[in-house]
Amino acid sequence: MPMTHYMELLATNQPWNLIIFMAIPVILAETLVATEFFVVYAHQFTGSLRSFNKWVGTVLGIYFLGIFIYLTTAVVPSIQWRGWVDVVAVGFYLSGVIPLMGIALLELGLVGRGKSDSDKMKLHFILLTAFLVVAHVAMIFGMVNPELVTNAANSMTNMKM
Repeated sequence: MPMTHYMELLATNQPWNLIIFMAIPVILAETLVATEFFVVYAHQFTGSLRSFNKWVGTVLGIYFLGIFIYLTTAVVPSIQWRGWVDVVAVGFYLSGVIPLMGIALLELGLVGRGKSDSDKMKLHFILLTAFLVVAHVAMIFGMVNPELVTNAANSMTNMKM
């Protein structure tokens, strides 16, 4: 079955690409989400859970920046796109670097310096939510068979009215 480059990347070089590009980021992101619930609910600005949450956010942001740099320099330039769903899947996956680097920079104190702890927590939560949205859009479009969309579009333009 034909697949998007998003899925092909994960399927190639098993199990390493799946671990590097999906398992590690997803495990870190889900860990961040789980700890975020408790941190936000209890307004924990300090403590061991908040420290762990901060560490996970920083590691995830830096790790994903590495993925972004690798993919945009070594993989994306050689892609022969398989339709618009392929562009959406890869584009949304790569756009995850924006909220994740925002979280890392926030945790490292490089952005939001003048903000209150509550405002930083709110920004952290918004950035995490933004990442979850773009990651899920990437996964959904990445699982679409690009020929279904291309063939459907061709069928619509070839229809006689």
